[in-house]
Amino acid sequence: MPNMTSDVPMIEARDIRKAFGANQVLRGVSLQLRQGEVVAVIGPSGSGKSTFLRCLNHLETIDSGHIAIEGETLVTTDAQGRCVYAPDAELRRICRKTGMVFQHFNLFGHLTVLENLIEAPMVVQGLSREAAIARAERLLAKVGLSDKQGNYPARLSGGQKQRVAIARALCMNPQIMLFDEPTSALDPEIVGEVLEVMRKLAADGMTMVVVTHEMAFARTVSDRVVFMDKGVVLEDAAPAELFGNPK
Repeated sequence: MPNMTSDVPMIEARDIRKAFGANQVLRGVSLQLRQGEVVAVIGPSGSGKSTFLRCLNHLETIDSGHIAIEGETLVTTDAQGRCVYAPDAELRRICRKTGMVFQHFNLFGHLTVLENLIEAPMVVQGLSREAAIARAERLLAKVGLSDKQGNYPARLSGGQKQRVAIARALCMNPQIMLFDEPTSALDPEIVGEVLEVMRKLAADGMTMVVVTHEMAFARTVSDRVVFMDKGVVLEDAAPAELFGNPK
């Protein structure tokens, strides 16, 4: 059972290390997130931000370290220095606590907006079609796209596609939302509509980790800003402190 006491961190990542061949991308990254916290992760391209995010939900495997989601161990390192992941069924269940929104939307092009949303709840959670549709319609209303449910992704703007992607992730009822540069593929004039949806999510108390280049969002919406460079966390502080008086 998930632990409902708020003193258990929603995410606890300790000393995460990850290399691709000779390239050491993460060099001991640690992060703790409380329930309802919004953390923005910023830093130059190639600093390991996206790789770290992908490690949190097992899209990448780590070389060493420890990750727990809501008090449940996703992966840990044993006494011999070997990485040990939770057994498959448990791993999938723990990973379902997190929803992920990608830079390039990753919508299914052959499915309508509504079908994109109901697919996973029906297949993975065993939800009835009726229940999945009711949930999807509620979330499309939340992101302001009720009128687009019969459209295919090719007929949507970039901002609309990203809002659909957010609604699709929310359709799995995650406890945590991970955003990997959700606005970097968008035209500047439509970035605001996606950030507005994310602001509302934050106001509703969703726990969020947002890898972003949007400094205004990091400054105004996040509770903490983590600055990464060359695979390490250089600073982890409140926005006012990090932007106003950086170490």
